[in-house]
Amino acid sequence: MFYSVNSFGFNLNKNSIYSTFFKIFIGFLLSAIYKNIFIFNINLFFFLVLPIIGCIIVGFIPSSNKNLIKETGLFVSALVFLYSLLLWINFDNSVCKFQYTENMKYLYPWDSESCTSIILGVDGISLFFILLTTLLIFLCILASWSNIHSHLKEYIICFLVLESLLLGVFMTLDLLIFYVLFESTLIPMYIMILIWGSRERKVRAATMLFIYTLFGSIFMLAGIIYIYWVYNSTDYNILLSSVNFSFFEQKLLWLAFFLSFATKVPMLPVHIWLPEAHVEAPTSGSVILAGILLKLGTYGFLRFSLPLFGEANFYFAPLVYTISVLGVIYTSLTAIRQTDFKRIIAYTSVAHMNIVMIGLYSFNTIGLSGSILQSVSHGFVSSALFLIIGVVYDRFHTRIIKYYSGLVHIMPLYSVVFLFFTMANIALPGTSSFVGEFLILAGSFRENTTVTFLGATGMILGGAYSLWLYNRIVYGNLKKDENYVYLKYSYDINRREFYVFIPLILGTIILGIYPNILLQSLDASLLNLLF
Repeated sequence: MFYSVNSFGFNLNKNSIYSTFFKIFIGFLLSAIYKNIFIFNINLFFFLVLPIIGCIIVGFIPSSNKNLIKETGLFVSALVFLYSLLLWINFDNSVCKFQYTENMKYLYPWDSESCTSIILGVDGISLFFILLTTLLIFLCILASWSNIHSHLKEYIICFLVLESLLLGVFMTLDLLIFYVLFESTLIPMYIMILIWGSRERKVRAATMLFIYTLFGSIFMLAGIIYIYWVYNSTDYNILLSSVNFSFFEQKLLWLAFFLSFATKVPMLPVHIWLPEAHVEAPTSGSVILAGILLKLGTYGFLRFSLPLFGEANFYFAPLVYTISVLGVIYTSLTAIRQTDFKRIIAYTSVAHMNIVMIGLYSFNTIGLSGSILQSVSHGFVSSALFLIIGVVYDRFHTRIIKYYSGLVHIMPLYSVVFLFFTMANIALPGTSSFVGEFLILAGSFRENTTVTFLGATGMILGGAYSLWLYNRIVYGNLKKDENYVYLKYSYDINRREFYVFIPLILGTIILGIYPNILLQSLDASLLNLLF
């Protein structure tokens, strides 16, 4: 039932010694956060290691105490999310430079006499990717509350480690450290698919994820080594202010970075790994994959390729436009003919991320603002759609579309939530996707009207496959197949699942009605990026 009290499962055994340690841990953690925020101001290094502290605590909890493991993981992820909100609250929108900067020294392993600073910083571009990361990690742990039955401790640790790595990617301002963290995010995702994957082909999917993304990043590593070898630095600020790459160097380095970031977006023809990984990953794994990991590619373009290789970006813009337009049209048409629930949403993710790429290479603030807004919006909408798939998979244990029909009769609230995110997925006015795609198309129209027209076909095709999917799943008569008989009692979403959807619904509506809440923090950083 929807109002089932046991749907939470948040009961601590107060007589347990582990509950006592849990309370002590909460006290120490709150004390540390209080000192960092109100005495020493916001500390990015503490923010970065906070999930790791949670991993250590979870590691000492006995595997038999599953409730305490889940509660600790949820509590730590909630603290990290609240800390990220403080970053936003204290963020100065008028400053174009990086804020909350932290400097840490380290030695290069191949040169013991040289050292450099690991600089952590946040600007308007990285701020909302950080907020999206912390929110989705929290929601993923909550969504998995009753779904993971084996290796629960390792599952929670996987998510917290991944959160720390992702925060490092969005905060670091050193090319070498960025590469290490950028590639390290593969490890928790690989483990997640391999151990908690749902089908027999999970080994193949995890291997494809690892090989495709690692192979593309080898070229970026070669480019970073070349930069250090020639210019003796991998510091982003130094490279941006003091280094002038020749046009030939820019072209080579742009291609090296492009191969890495394009695989993450993903763009054609290196997108094959994504549908496979989504199908085999657990529901929360798909949420993180679509909601955050795909954004690493677009963030890499924004942070490094656009500012460092200016002339090369204009030189290769026709290539990016061509691949992006082909990606939008091809993946949208491919999504229409899929029979697996997850594959459809996976291909729609590729189409939406290629629209983002069109906005990135419009070279104006309108298109760039739309790309970032659309990336955040896609993090909300695609994550919600994968959670919607997870709801029915937990109940009926299949993702094949032909086995579903007439869910509105037994899951009315689920059908309403599904309808809302279907409309958001096709960029209905009033949702965040509409604002993002409108800004992208308005920005790209200034540069290339043909690309704008072809990219806009993605919105039409998106309506085709999204409305067809919703109609096929929700309306019609209930299936009476002997293997998939719907029982008489309600299958509608419970209270915990409803709470998971609420932040995603609110985020989609707020950004659709008042996008300035995000755009006003971007303006100064984007102007600094372009000029």
